[in-house]
Amino acid sequence: MSLGDCESLAQHPATMTHATYSAQERQRHGISDGLIRLSIGLEDVDDLIADLTQALA
Repeated sequence: MSLGDCESLAQHPATMTHATYSAQERQRHGISDGLIRLSIGLEDVDDLIADLTQALA
């Protein structure tokens, strides 16, 4: 996963970048199991809103 790209990405830190941390360590760093990190790229804003609306429905 590269957060330095031109496309938007969604990341779940608890199971990706911080998967090796214990639940207590993640909590101490403010990383809840429900946290989703969004890296917004260059797509049209209406497309991004539509994609997020569909994903969260």
